[in-house]
Amino acid sequence: MDTLRRLREAPRHLLVCEKSNFGHSKSRHRHLVETHYHNYRVSFLIPECGILSKELKNLVMDIGSYYFVKNLPLHELITHEFISTFVKKGKLVLSLDKDTYEETGLQGHPSQYSGRKVMKFIVSIDLMDLSLNPNSKKYERISWSFKEKKPLKFDFLLAWHHTGAAESTMMSYFSSYQIQEHQPKVALSTLRDLPCPVLQSSMLGGQLEASCSAPELFDWLGAVFSNADLKNEPTNFISAYCCPQPHSVMAKAYLCTITGFILPEKICLLLEQLCHYFDEPKLAPWVTLSVQGFADSPVSWRENEHGFRKGGEHLYNFVIFNNQDYWLQMAVGANDGCPP
Repeated sequence: MDTLRRLREAPRHLLVCEKSNFGHSKSRHRHLVETHYHNYRVSFLIPECGILSKELKNLVMDIGSYYFVKNLPLHELITHEFISTFVKKGKLVLSLDKDTYEETGLQGHPSQYSGRKVMKFIVSIDLMDLSLNPNSKKYERISWSFKEKKPLKFDFLLAWHHTGAAESTMMSYFSSYQIQEHQPKVALSTLRDLPCPVLQSSMLGGQLEASCSAPELFDWLGAVFSNADLKNEPTNFISAYCCPQPHSVMAKAYLCTITGFILPEKICLLLEQLCHYFDEPKLAPWVTLSVQGFADSPVSWRENEHGFRKGGEHLYNFVIFNNQDYWLQMAVGANDGCPP
């Protein structure tokens, strides 16, 4: 597996690019998707495509609802009933300022992005451990903290991992609070005469005058998703960006963007379906699947602390080739560790 790492300055970002094959025994594509929990936007781009397939469209339209609960007391998330009903595994991770942390009386650790003067602390609570030991001193201390010493309330986004009759459970469980059900927003568009970078799956770093590199593609995708003009015309004072060389102009390309609170398992299904896109011969040499995380989520991948100041980026992108090779691009902002 080849890997490229690029550090950008002002502001500082870290971009890691890898290549592998979906059929490779050590491919980690599924694990990476499953451990990036908090996703708010998913986009896929298919060159030389004017109409979305029935399978992909059905998947997009059935991406699943999510819920918004306003002013939910934190102690509701550590009750035995809540954990036994909704939590199969997981942690409650709190990112607290110094004053709030000290008022809770809980044990945590300084944020690794605090600097010399520690102003933020991280508290991690194993919910399954609490559920198994509801009479322990640890549970009593946490419960006392959330109910009496420092009663905290937050607005929460919640998503349910199952479909069918269980969907109504979330609404009924939090019926005494302000809870709303939301559907992700779906935007579908056909892009005309789109200049696309020429890529070779085996050339992650590109090849002079033959193919573009993974970082160049990453920049180009950002411009496409931002609806930027890619022609770099002298009269354009908004964007001076142009498609990298070499490139070819696609008569049409299909862009789908889903915005909401999107579960990793749904993204796995999308990735799998896009891999099957090439089961029959297609004009497109590759397709992309891009996923962006919430800027202010307390974690990025797995339980890794996610820093948030000016940007808060944590995102990844798959470039899926027609031979089942793929490029994986992962990016984080200045206050994050290296992507996994």
